[in-house]
Amino acid sequence: MVLDRLKGYLNGALSELRVLYALAFHRVTGETHQARLKSFYTAQADDYDAFRKRLLHGREELVADVALRSDGGIWVDMGGGTGANLEMMGDAAIKSFTRVYVVDLCTPLLEVARRRCQERGWHNVQIVEADAATWQPDEGMGSVSVLTFSYSLSMIPDWFCALDHARALLAPGGLLGVVDFYVARKHPDAGMASHSWLQRAFWPVWFANDDVRLSDDHVPYLLAHFERLGLHEEHAPVPYIGLLMPHVPYYRFVGTISDPRL
Repeated sequence: MVLDRLKGYLNGALSELRVLYALAFHRVTGETHQARLKSFYTAQADDYDAFRKRLLHGREELVADVALRSDGGIWVDMGGGTGANLEMMGDAAIKSFTRVYVVDLCTPLLEVARRRCQERGWHNVQIVEADAATWQPDEGMGSVSVLTFSYSLSMIPDWFCALDHARALLAPGGLLGVVDFYVARKHPDAGMASHSWLQRAFWPVWFANDDVRLSDDHVPYLLAHFERLGLHEEHAPVPYIGLLMPHVPYYRFVGTISDPRL
């Protein structure tokens, strides 16, 4: 028992070190967005979920909120990567969907997703290597009932286009769920969260090193183009620098559309 615990601890520590090394010393290269994703994630794909569990807050809450509001149908997880969101949803909820699509441009992460689906026996899940801003469903598939972006919107260069595309894919009354890092505008609207100068200045530069683009337009754009069902603006520590810097802002948004043509 003691040896098993020690082995688990050592494996966890090695996994953490591999990710930290990749984040700190691996330069992101490539002429296209897909090439840059592959460059960044290849060395850390197998260790991705364990480290991100402490970095990417609010995913479980978003998935639970979406599952509670959903009546099944078709779920598209845009930028779904390793398929971790499906695991958070749980077997029963996954099987309640007619079809689930995990759409991502990053081949190394999708390989992890494929293994996960095979191990869990999720036969209604399709792994798709495609751009979230342009991907089109199979002919005759029907409209999407649930569409999520879980810490993927800030990694999509043309995220405006990705949200507009999501709106076009969603059926009337369909659900959109988003959780991501962001910063507030310098002068946010009444009732919205405000962030310090240091938060607004430091975090976009910090995350841009890994090609993650924090924006002060995410939340206003979502509120302008979708009917809000829920919005939570929160803060969370970043591993290893949480004691030195202010917590990073993140938000969870769930919305819907009455008519995608409007």
